[in-house]
Amino acid sequence: MAEILLHVNGAEHRLQVADDEMLLYVLRDRLDLTGAKYGCGEGQCGACTVLLDGRPVRSCQTLAASVAGRKVATVEGLGDNGRLHRVQQAFLEEEAFQCAYCTPGMIMSAVGLLALNPQPSEEEIIRGMNGNICRCGTYARILAAVRRAASAQHPPNVAVSGNSAGPGGSR
Repeated sequence: MAEILLHVNGAEHRLQVADDEMLLYVLRDRLDLTGAKYGCGEGQCGACTVLLDGRPVRSCQTLAASVAGRKVATVEGLGDNGRLHRVQQAFLEEEAFQCAYCTPGMIMSAVGLLALNPQPSEEEIIRGMNGNICRCGTYARILAAVRRAASAQHPPNVAVSGNSAGPGGSR
């Protein structure tokens, strides 16, 4: 057993963890953060995806002790002041879920992708979301949701009659 300090969704948690205890179980069983799901237990389906220092990782394959002192984000920590994160909102607007078991992992992978590449091409979205399995087959809607979230982050400059295209823009 080791005592570690976890930084999860902006809060600090001091916990005793076993040397072989996976992050997924600490999040779900000890911190009651149940967004990350157990899917395959092998890191192959993406249902357990969380962000570690801003990058997607499979929490079912990540030792809790290995993330001591690092920043962990779960789907529960994405919103701000009661508002959904733009990726969550895009998934809702595109109806990019059916049973929704995979949705938290998909959302966390998309958030990580857009943090690294704010304007990904469709091929880059597919590559970035690779390894997240949706057994219901809503992949087209998931792609649409990631595209929508990317455009919400960087809306195009639109000229309004009588105004420039934006600060420093030209007509």
